[in-house]
Amino acid sequence: MLSQLLARLKEPLANSEAETAALLPLAAAVLYLEVAWADHDIADEEMQLIRRTLSEQFDLTAEEVDVIVSESKEQHDASVGLYRFTRTITEAWDEETRFQLVVRLWGLALSDDELHSFEEHTIRKIAELLYVSHSRFIEAKLIAKRDAAP
Repeated sequence: MLSQLLARLKEPLANSEAETAALLPLAAAVLYLEVAWADHDIADEEMQLIRRTLSEQFDLTAEEVDVIVSESKEQHDASVGLYRFTRTITEAWDEETRFQLVVRLWGLALSDDELHSFEEHTIRKIAELLYVSHSRFIEAKLIAKRDAAP
C-alpha cells in the first residue's frame, strides 16, 4: 500500500484526502532527513529525535515510525528534489501548521548544539517551498533556539 501511495506523490493530479493524510508523515520524514543530512552526518540523537517527532506529530506507533523512516530514507536517497514532498504538505496544511514544521526542523538542526550553515540553508529552502515567509522563518528559528535553551 505504501508503494502505491508513493507512486501518487509523483503524479501531477491531486491526491484524495485519505491518500494525502497517509503521505504526510512520509513527506515530513523526508524533510527531517534532509535537514539531518545537510551536514553529511546523521547522528543517532538526530534519528531518535526524528522518530520521536514523527510519533508525536502524527500519533504513530513505533512500528509505523520504523516503516516511515525506512521508506523516507529510500525516498531521500533516490530523490532529486524536495518539491513533491513540500507540495504534499502545502496542499494539506495551513500556514500555521507549515510554520510549526519549520520550527521542528530548526529544533532538529539545533539538537546537537551546533548549527551548520548547510542546515540553515536547507531549512531556508524548505521554508520557501512551504510558502513560509522569511520573517516567519526567522521567528521559527528564534522559537526553536528558545525551546532548546537549558
